[in-house]
Amino acid sequence: MEHITLLIGIVIVTALVFDFTNGFHDTANAMATTISTGALGPRIAVAMSAVLNLVGAFLSVEVAKTISGGIIDEDAGVRPEVIFAGLVGAILWNLLTWLAGLPSSSSHALFGGLIGATLVSVGMDGVNSDKIVMKVLIPAVAAPIVAGVAALVATRLTYRLARGRDPQDTAKGYRAGQIASAALVSLAHGTNDAQKTMGVITLALITGGVIAPDSDPPLWVIVSAGLAIALGTYLGGWRIIRTMGKGITDIQPPQGFAAQTGAATVILASSHIGFALSTTQVCSGSVMGAGVGRKGGVVRWSTAGRMVLAWVLTLPAAGLVAGGAALLADQGDWGVTAVAVLAVAACAGIWAASRRKPVDHTNVNDIDEAAALPAEPVGVVTAALQSVAPPPARAATASSSATPAGASAATGSTS
Repeated sequence: MEHITLLIGIVIVTALVFDFTNGFHDTANAMATTISTGALGPRIAVAMSAVLNLVGAFLSVEVAKTISGGIIDEDAGVRPEVIFAGLVGAILWNLLTWLAGLPSSSSHALFGGLIGATLVSVGMDGVNSDKIVMKVLIPAVAAPIVAGVAALVATRLTYRLARGRDPQDTAKGYRAGQIASAALVSLAHGTNDAQKTMGVITLALITGGVIAPDSDPPLWVIVSAGLAIALGTYLGGWRIIRTMGKGITDIQPPQGFAAQTGAATVILASSHIGFALSTTQVCSGSVMGAGVGRKGGVVRWSTAGRMVLAWVLTLPAAGLVAGGAALLADQGDWGVTAVAVLAVAACAGIWAASRRKPVDHTNVNDIDEAAALPAEPVGVVTAALQSVAPPPARAATASSSATPAGASAATGSTS
C-alpha cells in the first residue's frame, strides 16, 4: 500500500471539518426540544449529546460502508480531488443553512456534493444510481413521514394515558423521559452521521491506494470522526436549536418525549440496515408530528415550508457548488489550491455575517416577535386535525392557569 500523500491528507482534514460542521448543524436534532422545555440547561444538554455522539460512532460501520462502497463507484476513476470538491460543496451548504437557522440535511449535503463532483469529473459511470435511489432518495421521502406519524400517534397516546393525572407530576416525569430519549437520539446520531465521514475518509484512502478496496474504516478513522462530530456538537448549533425548539411549534414535555423517542427508533433502525438517512429530516418530522398530535397544538407551517424547501434544494445546491469546485480542482495543484482558498474565504465570510446577530446558549430560547406570535393563520392540515381532536375547553384552560405553578407545569416552558 502507498503512503498518505499531501492531497489525501488535505481530503482527510476537509472531511473532519465537514464532520465538525455536521456536529453543530445537527445538535438540534437531539437537544432542541429538551432545551426549549427546560428539561436540561443548554450547556449540559450539548455536553451530554457530544459524549453520546462519540460513543455512538463506535457501535456500527454499516452506514460507512454505504458511503465508501455504495453511492460512488470507487473503481470508476474517482480520485481524491473529486472527494475534496464534494466535501467543499457540503461544508458551504451546511454553513449557509446554519446561518439561516434552517435544519437542512448535512447527510444530503454530503451526498449531493459527492454526486455533483463525481458527475463533473467522471460522469454517470462513477455514480451508482440504483443505490442512490434505494438508500438515499427513498429514505429521504419516507423517513420524515414515518417519524412524523409515529410522533403524532405517540403524542396522542401520551396525553390520553396522562388524562386525569396531576399536570405537575406528569411534567416532571416527562422531563426525565425527555432526557433519556434525547440521550438515545444522540447515541443514534453518532451511529449514523459520524459514520458518513468515516465512509468518506475510507473512500479517499481507497482511491489513493492507501488501503484495499472494500476495506472497513481503520480504527484511527473511527476515532477521529467521532471526536470531530463530538466537538462540533458541544459547540452547539444554537441558531438551528432555536428554530427546531421554538420556531416550528410550542413543544411541551410530553410532546418532546414522544418526538425524540420516535426519532431515535427510526434512526437506530436505519443505521442497523445501512440506510444513510437524514437525521435532521427525521427529527424535524417528529417535531411536526408531535405538534399536530397535541390537542390545540399549532404547527407554524410557514417555518416548516421553508425547511422542506431547504431539504429539496440541498442535494442539487451542494452538487452544483461541488461540481464547480471539481471543475477547478481537475486543473491540477493550482486548482486544488484555488478551491481551498475560495472555500476558506467563503467560510470566513459566513462566520462574519453570523456575528451581526449572534445566537448562543444565553439567548437560544428567545425568538423573534414574528415567530412568537400565535396569530399565524391556521393551515388546512392543522384545521383538519383540530376538527378531529378539538382543543381543550376554555373553562379547563382558565382553571389550569389560575395558579402560576400549575400553568408553568402544564406548559413545561422555562423561557
